[in-house]
Amino acid sequence: MKKIFWLIVGIFAGMEIKKQLDKNPNAQALLADATARGKELAETATEAFLDRTAELTGTPRPAKSAAKKQLLVSLRLRSQLLLRSLLPKVSSYKAFN
Repeated sequence: MKKIFWLIVGIFAGMEIKKQLDKNPNAQALLADATARGKELAETATEAFLDRTAELTGTPRPAKSAAKKQLLVSLRLRSQLLLRSLLPKVSSYKAFN
């Protein structure tokens, strides 16, 4: 019974947090930044794990294609530039000040 209670409390808390994030563009930007950093950390940890596994087993690890890596870097930079260009416009509205 306790587990169901906490499940329901978690669902409603998540819904309330989502509503608050939708209202506040600065929080959206912060969440987007935290998500991007988390993905970058996960990617780095995965790369390190695969490198170490290849090192210990003695098998060569297939290299990531340079084009794919360049595309990911380009997309990440574009999204950061877009976000930075949008934030001053959104925060200039009187409703958000």
